[in-house]
Amino acid sequence: MCPWTRRAFVAGALSLPVSCAAADSHGEPGGRRARPLTSERYFPNHGDPGFHVAEYDLRLTYHPPTRALDGLARVAATADAAGAGFGLDLSSALTVSAVSVDGVAAQFRHRRGKLRVTAATALAPGQPFSCEVRYSGRPKPLRTPFGDIGWDYTTDSPPGVLVASQPLGAPSWFPCNDHPADKAAYRVAVTVPEGYQVVANGVLTDRSTAPGSGTTWTYEHAGPMASYLATLNVGRFVFTTQHGGPVPIRNAYPMRLATAFDHDFGRQPQMMRLFQELFGRYPFEVYGSVVVEAELDEPVENQTFSLFGSNHVDGKRGSERLVAHELAHHWFGNSVTLAQWRHIWLNEGFATYCEWLWSEHSGGSSADQLAADNWADLAQAGQRLRIGDPGPDRLFDDRVYSRGACTLHALRTTIGDDAFYATLRAWADQYRHRNAGTEEFIALAEQHGNRKLDSLFRSWLYEKRLPRLPQRA
Repeated sequence: MCPWTRRAFVAGALSLPVSCAAADSHGEPGGRRARPLTSERYFPNHGDPGFHVAEYDLRLTYHPPTRALDGLARVAATADAAGAGFGLDLSSALTVSAVSVDGVAAQFRHRRGKLRVTAATALAPGQPFSCEVRYSGRPKPLRTPFGDIGWDYTTDSPPGVLVASQPLGAPSWFPCNDHPADKAAYRVAVTVPEGYQVVANGVLTDRSTAPGSGTTWTYEHAGPMASYLATLNVGRFVFTTQHGGPVPIRNAYPMRLATAFDHDFGRQPQMMRLFQELFGRYPFEVYGSVVVEAELDEPVENQTFSLFGSNHVDGKRGSERLVAHELAHHWFGNSVTLAQWRHIWLNEGFATYCEWLWSEHSGGSSADQLAADNWADLAQAGQRLRIGDPGPDRLFDDRVYSRGACTLHALRTTIGDDAFYATLRAWADQYRHRNAGTEEFIALAEQHGNRKLDSLFRSWLYEKRLPRLPQRA
């Protein structure tokens, strides 16, 4: 959903500069891009368009009593531009001790959240290379316009770890090319003391114990995955698996919440079947939900694992709409990922609309009723946000969610159910594991709706005035 903040935190008031517009970057199947990565318009200090990453191999050791992290990151990448230098995003709270490129020691400078690396030999366009970074320290969240984001700690004693990286928190715990359009495969091996468990993206491929050093948990995920969707959680978990959906659903949560979790998250297989029927096959090899010992303002999407706080488990399905929301992101946000952050309504408006679809499927309010209710709330609040380009400080404004969902309902009402669902299936299929923006979605909607929709999308996405919801014919 939107970035979480621990309830004890106060959201930061930091503002970030906005650069002039840049062309979007889109991908090809398998994570290969059709053209070079471009600078991120909202957060120009994140990401480097001079290269793209194929795989991150992270080998981490976490010491709960001291909150210390020792890390070795191996980044397999390809240069998109000539030159010896490139930049990785990495929090200045972490100390870099050594960097090498293709096995040869490289010069580096680490300041203000950027690790600038200069290889001994210049890189040519199209040249694959491997960068290895050794680092350590006590990670902490990054201060952003949305609060403190990234690596944080649970209320266990000694503390466990929770990581919610969206949108800028990935550099809080590993060096990365932090741009939503640079999607890669991941391998994450984490060593923790006995008695702790680890949850990360993808499939657990190995768990090995070495006397005196703890247990190493290794997760692998072919992705491709944007850095903001990478997660790591360390704590004392019970692991269970749900069946009945298109893929295994493995969950992790504190033992004390077992009964309530089984009830509150019990309908995840049904949700997966519904969304697969509506949007096409589930895009990844596995799914699950992890609940940590912390209270979070909102749950957070992470690829193959959604993150919830203990306050989202009440034994009454009080947060079930959010369970549906985070699952829906695996089609809309994780597989089809926004090309740049200004297209955020494609993530949050779609996932919010999926809440409404689950509601009407499971016997709750219809999408028609929920659209009318949300429209009335927006009108009463004097809604005047251009959600198609909301600005970097309003990425996760509530209006992006509700007006975004109303935009989809207006489209559905205008072109009819058959064309509407054909559009969503085509969107999930044609841009599967790729990046795309609003322009591509409008083109698909016009193709399947067999009409021009400029006026509809302009009024809902780019004008301040709230349009009326069209009525069904």
